[in-house]
Amino acid sequence: MNQDYIKASPWSIIEEGFDRERVKSSESIFSLGNGAMGQRANFEEVYSGKTFQGSYIAGVYYPDKTRVGWWKNGYPEYFAKVLNAPNWIGINVWVNGEVLDLNTCKEVSGYRRELNMKEGWYKRSFSALLPNDAHIEVGVLRFLSLDMDELGAIRYEIKALDADLDIGFQPYLDSGVTNEDSNWDDKFWNTTEVVSTERQGFIQAHTMKTHFKTCTFMQSQLFLNGNLVDVFPEVEKKEQWVGHRYAHKLAKGEILALHKFGGYTVDRNHHGDELVQAAKTTLKKALELGFDTLLERQRSAWAEIWKMSDIAIEGDVKAQQGIRFNIFQLNQTYLGRDSRLNIGPKGFTGEKYGGSTYWDTEAYCLPFYMATKNQKVARNLLKYRYNHLEKAIENAQKLGFSNGAALYPMVTMNGEECHNEWEITFEEIHRNGAIAFAIYNYCRFTGDYSYIPEMGLEVLIGIARFWRQRANFSQLKNKYVILGVTGPNEYENNVNNNWYTNYLAKWCIDYTIAQLRKVKEGFPDDYRRVVGKTKLGDNEVSQWKKVADNMYFPYEEERGLFLQQDGFLDKELLTVAELPSSQRPINQKWSWDRILRSPYIKQADVLQGFYFFGDHFSEEELERHFDFYEPFTVHESSLSPCVHSILAAKLGRTEQAYTFYLRTSRLDLDDYNKEVEEGLHITSMAGTWLSIVEGFGGMGVLDDTLSFSPRIPEQWKSYSFNVNFRNSIIKVCVQKEVTEFEITGEEIVPILVNKKGLELVPGKKVEVRVS
Repeated sequence: MNQDYIKASPWSIIEEGFDRERVKSSESIFSLGNGAMGQRANFEEVYSGKTFQGSYIAGVYYPDKTRVGWWKNGYPEYFAKVLNAPNWIGINVWVNGEVLDLNTCKEVSGYRRELNMKEGWYKRSFSALLPNDAHIEVGVLRFLSLDMDELGAIRYEIKALDADLDIGFQPYLDSGVTNEDSNWDDKFWNTTEVVSTERQGFIQAHTMKTHFKTCTFMQSQLFLNGNLVDVFPEVEKKEQWVGHRYAHKLAKGEILALHKFGGYTVDRNHHGDELVQAAKTTLKKALELGFDTLLERQRSAWAEIWKMSDIAIEGDVKAQQGIRFNIFQLNQTYLGRDSRLNIGPKGFTGEKYGGSTYWDTEAYCLPFYMATKNQKVARNLLKYRYNHLEKAIENAQKLGFSNGAALYPMVTMNGEECHNEWEITFEEIHRNGAIAFAIYNYCRFTGDYSYIPEMGLEVLIGIARFWRQRANFSQLKNKYVILGVTGPNEYENNVNNNWYTNYLAKWCIDYTIAQLRKVKEGFPDDYRRVVGKTKLGDNEVSQWKKVADNMYFPYEEERGLFLQQDGFLDKELLTVAELPSSQRPINQKWSWDRILRSPYIKQADVLQGFYFFGDHFSEEELERHFDFYEPFTVHESSLSPCVHSILAAKLGRTEQAYTFYLRTSRLDLDDYNKEVEEGLHITSMAGTWLSIVEGFGGMGVLDDTLSFSPRIPEQWKSYSFNVNFRNSIIKVCVQKEVTEFEITGEEIVPILVNKKGLELVPGKKVEVRVS
């Protein structure tokens, strides 16, 4: 049974009614971020119930020493952890001397949370009867500024309902924080200075080992019925804590409000000795503008984002809410302003997976950013990997590879591998291919080939060298094989000749050779530079080609199937439909040994190859493989439903595609995996966008031309989206009978619709009948 307490609404996430059992889940779902920092939806006031405090700063992490039961050579020394940063949101509240704590109140009524995705703010309101019988109404509004991304703002209002009250507010900062997922209970932060001056508070702290320097800051103002109260607070300081206490009498019916501005300055963006001064500059600007003006700017900034990235669905509120929630969280996590940053699977909503970068970025997120931002944003994601090329070469060297072979990490913060499960670290090497595919995908979509001679060719050479060395020649098969791997289906480890991995390896080598030729002919200076730097010779390239041309692919003639790996058909082939529901999810009910011996697939594996390389295979081949593999797929990865939705749509199975779409779009809102309290599935949210744009919309690039094959689910009246294709903005609106295309810009752009060519002319709407 999935959770269903989130109210259906097209632009907001709404919770009504206070339930202690939902608090941690809602802390994830109502999270805020602005690309530079993030905050779980923790209460500002004291809460003694179950909670998961989480404040995060982009790019700040700790190398938590690896903890494994049995050490193996090649293991990374540490697992990088996104850190729970010093808490800036805290506000202690007293009513007639009683601490406000929703866990101990006699009664909580009218409780409501709203995450307004259109305008980028989070609001909480309720009435509370405290143990001392004081009765109050509370309204809290919070946002993390997009304009000033080091700043967050809170407006905390209390109304006296039945009688005059004495109210105490104590906004505070606290650096005595810990991570829930620490391996050794290490101390992550060292607090170096706690300062209070001129109604401002500052805590300077640095991370242990990595020595990121931070300053957490705050300043508050008090308002009575909307009028500023000019009062100095009482200061309280501890070793890792500073608070400012305000006291004020509140007559029945009056409203007392605290405006708190806070956030972080970091030595990634400022000189380490100037963090307090940078914080003061931010606070000065915040106070000059004031809460209301900052909120209005927040609305405007989000309006600009939605203008390009919104997907509007008519006739299905839950589907509409799901896609906007996904798009909203993607934009909260990464805005593409800083090429040093990337996209963690949980974003700023939790600690699981360490907040590090996975292959999810290249495989799922890149297309979203390519189509909804300008190409610089997507280029920055590729530049991130180029900047880590030397580390990828070092990672490969640690595993015994040489001559500049590069193995990009499965999990990383700075380019070093920091994942410590052997079947992933050593064997899930298909991640290398996803990075090469992202380079191809970027050039194909944006038309910006310059990335390859400038940076991408070096990356491709390192990856091709890895595949050449990782494959070995089998005398028995008279082919090159790749042994001891884990494919995308992590429910099978240490297999031989995973089809997807082998196919990627061949494709990567062929693609690299083609780009070498293209750069040599078109960019001779870059070619000489890259070949000189990498010491690449013709003989080595010939060796690569020999491997690619003679790669082995497991295949079963009778069924006409590419096999997921050698021996897959030796399994007891019972489908998921034959699996009792009491046994699901198998990753929580079965031993790992039983999972490994089963035919069950965690996520698209062979079908991931059909998704990436759809133009390599006929529709009949896709159908045959989809019909064989999908019935064995348990979809216990957040990345699984979106790929299956896209492929089902391509096969014209719109109802099945819709079912998968709903699962991926509402994965967290409905908590399909029973783990949303740990954080949201940010990278798979890009798959929701793909499910509509590439799935139902059928968008792709065919022969260098943007192509669409629109379909519409029965449950929808229409859907529309925008794509930025080579600096021309194309709006697509799919209805039951027709699809409308419009283009803004100055260029006439040719497109394909259902494989038929037409031209989009600025200012002229084109209608095509839905097939």
